[in-house]
Amino acid sequence: MTADAAPILSTRALNRALLARQMLLKRVGMPAETAIEHLVGLQSQIPANPYTALWSRLEGFRPEDVSELTASRKLVRIALMRGTLHLVTVADAVALRPVVQKVFEHTMTPGSAYGRALAGIDMAELIAAGERLLREKPLTNKELEAELAPQFPGRHGHALSHAVRALLPLVQVTPRGLWQQGGLAMSTTLDSWTGRTISADETPDTMIRRYLAAFGPASVADLQAWSGLTRLGDAVAGLRQELLEFRDEGGRVLFDLPDAPRPPEDTPAPPRLLPDYDNVVLGHAERSRIVHDDHRDHFKKENGMIPAFLIDGFAGGSWRIDRERGRATLTITPLIRLNSRDRQALLREAEALLAFQEPNARTREVIFADGT
Repeated sequence: MTADAAPILSTRALNRALLARQMLLKRVGMPAETAIEHLVGLQSQIPANPYTALWSRLEGFRPEDVSELTASRKLVRIALMRGTLHLVTVADAVALRPVVQKVFEHTMTPGSAYGRALAGIDMAELIAAGERLLREKPLTNKELEAELAPQFPGRHGHALSHAVRALLPLVQVTPRGLWQQGGLAMSTTLDSWTGRTISADETPDTMIRRYLAAFGPASVADLQAWSGLTRLGDAVAGLRQELLEFRDEGGRVLFDLPDAPRPPEDTPAPPRLLPDYDNVVLGHAERSRIVHDDHRDHFKKENGMIPAFLIDGFAGGSWRIDRERGRATLTITPLIRLNSRDRQALLREAEALLAFQEPNARTREVIFADGT
């Protein structure tokens, strides 16, 4: 089939396909570990975000389950897609890191800031030194800088530690990332923490299939935006015989798995509250399937997006929680006019999330920033 003959999927149809695969059309009775694997990991720069993401997707979700899996080293927090921290299964850490390694290596090219700062250095010696230090004990970035700088006089400590973090697969260790626990961001090597070494397979084919299962139908540009990789067109072309082709309303060619869900565009979509950095919002180059173009600037912040709520499947505004002296307040800021039914449904969802996130608050309240 030529691209011109491919069926057209409306923006609403793409929205419903995405929500179905992201478990946002209805909560799913699925173990957390299985859900995390299906979603190809959850953004985890903010340690609590995966818990909110799973609460919005899973029926009867228990945050203690994820905390226990993380403490027992079955789940790890590791930099992967787009160079950002993700909570993934150990199996996915092992399989995905070599595929996306070029994202990290790109920051070390000779023309980059870090490449210039480390020009002429014996990189093998630097990486060996960093690995030796991190195997001895987990270190913060600042501690790693301080340990490396004396070994490489005249070199900037931050550039040294960045090179180690870019070229070695490192995981952040607990207690950071555990449910309602704090802890410094300290890293060690993946193999010393889990006993597993990364795969030697750098081919992206399996990752592409899994991306489509969780985010499709999608274009090559979407796949590249999600992964942080470039030049994936040939890899997708190599899979074309096993994929379906569609077009969106703008004429862009989309690829999909034949048996992936594509519900009718009028399928009801309940309100959902998402954490900032949720991959359902960040997982495409063309985001109109989830965020209307007129609203994109509202959600932008440095290196990510503020938390969004979904109404009828699309980002209808933002939310935040403020905490003060035992009082927790969740504020909803709508960008659209909410009818009475949607407002009440969103209120119930927000009250449930606030109770989930702030179980020990003496008082809890949900308010709408539009004054209603």
